[in-house]
Amino acid sequence: MVLGTMLYWVSLTDIERTLAPWALRKSLLYYTGIMSFVAMSVGVILALRLRVVERCVGGLDKHYRLHTWLGIAAALFALAHWLSKKYKWLIELGLYERTDFATPNGTIGFFQHNNFFKPLEDLAEDMGEWALYVLLVLAVLALWKKFPYRYFFKTHRILAVIYLMLAFHTLILFGKIDWLTPIGISVGVLLTIGIPAASLSLFQRIGASHRASGQISKILLHEDGKVTEVEVHLSTPWEGHREGQFAFVTFDTREGHHPFTLSSSWKNDATLTFHIKQLGDYTRTLNHTLHVGDPVTVEGPYGRFDFASQAGPQIWIAGGIGITPFLSRLEALAHDPHLSRQPISLFYSARASDHALVERVTSLTQQAGVALHLSISGKNPAVTAQSIFENVPDFLKCTVWFCGSTGFGEAIKRGLLIKGLPNRRFHQELFEMR
Repeated sequence: MVLGTMLYWVSLTDIERTLAPWALRKSLLYYTGIMSFVAMSVGVILALRLRVVERCVGGLDKHYRLHTWLGIAAALFALAHWLSKKYKWLIELGLYERTDFATPNGTIGFFQHNNFFKPLEDLAEDMGEWALYVLLVLAVLALWKKFPYRYFFKTHRILAVIYLMLAFHTLILFGKIDWLTPIGISVGVLLTIGIPAASLSLFQRIGASHRASGQISKILLHEDGKVTEVEVHLSTPWEGHREGQFAFVTFDTREGHHPFTLSSSWKNDATLTFHIKQLGDYTRTLNHTLHVGDPVTVEGPYGRFDFASQAGPQIWIAGGIGITPFLSRLEALAHDPHLSRQPISLFYSARASDHALVERVTSLTQQAGVALHLSISGKNPAVTAQSIFENVPDFLKCTVWFCGSTGFGEAIKRGLLIKGLPNRRFHQELFEMR
């Protein structure tokens, strides 16, 4: 957004950078419209889930967070653009005379008024206005956490249509100003990339090359911890995954895909395992609705929570179901003697009812040679930065990998940073679909 603002500013001429009402109004009108389109274009490109982009932003969790903020920015800029267009309220308040907003004759520069698309301007303005109304409603629904995901998933698809409407609005009305400026060229590039990206989304082709199909081969319900363990046997090729990654899993096409961490290591046996915590309306129903033999579509793998590839001593911290990315690495270390070994301390905060998972983690850590520091709620002291410091005196030499609730992670991180751990050595998954 900063780059877009800079490109817009250098595209203006001196006379257009004045605070004259006509220049200020036009500049605000075009600036807010262009920034809204820039934010939405980048968001649409991010929605492609390109691996190269994921690497640049540091993982799909950061990727989705950026996508969310770009959507909010696009909606706010679009609203400001609409208010700039409805400038008559300034006149009605007596702040300006109508003539103050008239562009002086002979003014040239950024606002050149090319009439090539003149016949389509009214249609483009109407499409932009209706797209704004829908965009604002979708933005509110996206931020409303209680709005069911299965409905959010479907309404979110409408954004591809909204983007195409706004692309038409931008293409036609940008003809009023100068394409041969830094911001004009940038908008042209975004149109060239954004329109195909939105089309892929509209026809549900995003991630198609990373999808694999299979069937549920095993379901195990951990009644105590309310965790459903699902094993999937794939019938189409899967590129393999690293420990700590996740995949989008579709059990029901009407519900859409959900991100679940892969809790098994890849052994080239076409088998994937997921441990799914019963947290929301959908995941609470899985132990009743899923059956062995049901078809499954898996897309991925995604994620940069790649502690498995890092050398040197490590500290793993897991809260509840946050143990799943570490399970896959423990499994690999326990069964593959050829893997490199480094000192690893696992701090696992679990509920007393999670004894099935606790038993499995205990067994795997013993086989893998990982030091386990177990904290059972109600029985043992909680995991804190102080307890980590006391059990791993040389923690400043370690990289720390955390997976669990956001509040728990922030508290641990804050405590470790106070004790001198460099910020770059603390890694935390921040993934949220909304």
